[in-house]
Amino acid sequence: MPATGTSSAGNGFSRAYPPTGVTALSSLPDRLEAGSPYPLGATCVGEGVNFAVFSANAEKIELCVFDSAGKRELKRYPLTEWTDEVWHGYLPDAGPGLVYGYRAYGPYEPEQGHRFNPNKLLLDPYARKLVGQIKWNDALHGYQVKGKREDLSFDKRDSAMAMPKAMVVDDHFDWSGDRKPNTSWSDTVVYEAHVKGLTKLFELVPPQERGTYKALGHPKVIDHLKRLGVTALELMPIHAFTQDRFLQEKGLRNYWGYNTLAFFAPEQSYFATDSQDELRRAVRKLHAAGIEVILDVVYNHTAEGSEKGPTLSWRGLDNATYYRLVQGDPRYAINDTGTGNTLNTDKARVIQMIADSLRYWATSFGIDGFRFDLGLTLGRTAEGFDPGHAFFDVLRQDPVLGRLKLSTEPWDIGPGGYQLGNFPPGFAEWNDKYRDTVRKFWRGDPSQRGDLAARLSGSGDLFDRRARRPWASVNLLAAHDGFTLADTVAYEERHNEANKEDNKDGHSENYSRNWGAEGETEDEGILTTRGNVQRSMLTTLFASLGTPMLVAGDEFGRSQGGNNNAYCHDDEISWLDWSKMDTPEGKSLFDFTSRLTELRRRYPMLRAASFLYGQDDAGHGINDIEWWDERGEQLSGDDWNNPEGRALLMRRAIKLDSGEIEAVSLLLNASDDPITFHVPSPQADRTVLIDSAKPDQGETAMTDEYELGAHGAALVTWKLAAA
Repeated sequence: MPATGTSSAGNGFSRAYPPTGVTALSSLPDRLEAGSPYPLGATCVGEGVNFAVFSANAEKIELCVFDSAGKRELKRYPLTEWTDEVWHGYLPDAGPGLVYGYRAYGPYEPEQGHRFNPNKLLLDPYARKLVGQIKWNDALHGYQVKGKREDLSFDKRDSAMAMPKAMVVDDHFDWSGDRKPNTSWSDTVVYEAHVKGLTKLFELVPPQERGTYKALGHPKVIDHLKRLGVTALELMPIHAFTQDRFLQEKGLRNYWGYNTLAFFAPEQSYFATDSQDELRRAVRKLHAAGIEVILDVVYNHTAEGSEKGPTLSWRGLDNATYYRLVQGDPRYAINDTGTGNTLNTDKARVIQMIADSLRYWATSFGIDGFRFDLGLTLGRTAEGFDPGHAFFDVLRQDPVLGRLKLSTEPWDIGPGGYQLGNFPPGFAEWNDKYRDTVRKFWRGDPSQRGDLAARLSGSGDLFDRRARRPWASVNLLAAHDGFTLADTVAYEERHNEANKEDNKDGHSENYSRNWGAEGETEDEGILTTRGNVQRSMLTTLFASLGTPMLVAGDEFGRSQGGNNNAYCHDDEISWLDWSKMDTPEGKSLFDFTSRLTELRRRYPMLRAASFLYGQDDAGHGINDIEWWDERGEQLSGDDWNNPEGRALLMRRAIKLDSGEIEAVSLLLNASDDPITFHVPSPQADRTVLIDSAKPDQGETAMTDEYELGAHGAALVTWKLAAA
């Protein structure tokens, strides 16, 4: 590690601390020195700051320096050097705290894809800290919003007062003593959470820390994660993002954060203090507890929206390079993301920006992995999705990024926009087929046994190629987008009225069932069934090959009142209601889930690192994976296709280092009545490890028969002595 007093930001420079940012016009030099085109962004080096910004099509770029509050522009400097399409300059006697933006000159020719307008202050794409927030007004657009020529017109108003600015930062942090958990994928249990929503209502955290990065490292939060048994905290977007104008006008907010404004800057609203080290300290504390931190990142689009959106950064610096534009009519942005624009990863500088951003978060904030929102978009070409796209190659060969956990959302709304299982080795993928199949099976849909068996065994039909492993399937019952687990068994229709879109937004098919009443009820029979189904779905999850993912709060019954698209609710609809942990039902569900994660750790066949093929690897004629029905008979083709088949028994076996054979069987009963399972040979002392219909029952001995309650799931184990 670098010695104290030098930078360890991974930017190629090692330096003594420079002066703080200038705040008075008299202290600013008259001109910039030449500086260097590398690295991109604002970098403290020597006794000043090097500025470098890419634009292949600009004719001139100015650096604008502001006072510390970002209110008053102090001076403009032309970046007179242009090397390899990077504009650069060096400002002496400046340092951390300096506030700045850019103005770019060039052709305003939308019909040719160019939208330069020097009246618009632009945010540095490599900005590492923001000062201020967007103040929405029409001056943020490069064209006259109400003009007859629409985006072909030109707006001369200065946007600086409505724009956030970038601040130069010192990224030095002492990571000595930090030990990354480096949990293998096969041992990983992911916990998806929102920084604010996780702790906003958590009374065991001090009020001033709730809903902040600092709270992520609070002992009570870490204790909850440890007791639950998760190994990785996956945070919803924390890149600085915009509060969308249309939401603000409806009195709503962008809560999820999938509308990035700065790929290198942490979202400021999540800080309890003014120090970015707050996030670093939280990561270090999580690492000390053996918990990795994964970021959900949005590189498929930006906050600038369609060609009629505002000019905030990339559009004004080089629209024709950063965005995919319609071939033959580059006035229009391609909208494969559903947000108005799509970043163009066919361009080397765009890939560089994304890779630099990822590497920055990994080195400066200690991040252990990334989940790529609409990851398919990043591998698009003009001809469609390409698993051999340069973007994936860059990440896989990178000495830093190639060692991290990389997962992706394998779909978007563009042509051929569903590519589950088609990503290259090294990437895990969110498996929505797993979610939907498990939901269908447990709500009682016909003809689900065959599909469920494929999902239980790691979705080898999708992922068993190119030496990929079962962990490539990220298995989920719920995610931030859609019903919570509790709502999946309480609602059959979405209830998104609070979104103010006439309940037309969000998924229309959730494969859910309310079991007799829509929403809250006091009917004990319905509540009992709902509880059984939730626990059975969780048992299925942790008994499946692949990487299990929980959504924060599902472990104690969190509900969003049937809202399956709560992206715009920075309120009690989205925040975790920790009081549920104090209820008998919440505590019971938490304890049950914790037992499942512990069983997954204890029994390696529940998290097998390789695909299983029904082979006699263990010996004694016992295959590594086998299937039976409730009669203890192996399923025939007709049995697999029986639409009324609601019972299934899966057994996995492994030969231990001691020579013993150990097996775990999963018993599933999705019918409305109890079923007696006849457990197949061999003769052995069997133990019921857990039973979803009897959540308070501890591990108990059993015979060759076991009655499993309606909507129930159980895990059974046995051992055979070495031959």
